[in-house]
Amino acid sequence: MEINILSFGKIAEFITINSLHVDEIFDTDSLKQHLEKTYPKLKEIKYKLALNKQIVQQNHKLLSGDVVAIMPPFSGG
Repeated sequence: MEINILSFGKIAEFITINSLHVDEIFDTDSLKQHLEKTYPKLKEIKYKLALNKQIVQQNHKLLSGDVVAIMPPFSGG
């Protein structure tokens, strides 16, 4: 399965991949675990995931071709 990855802010400094080919990741929770294991700095940062332009608060199933954005804290003004 191929997942497209977008990263922003400080996260983009160490997660520089654009896509991830995985066979054992089927949901956002397992993706977070994989990313935190691969990029330990991610554990030190509060971040949100967006799946296909929608911020996810709970675990969601992933499909091949999905776009997952990894976003640091942000505020509006």
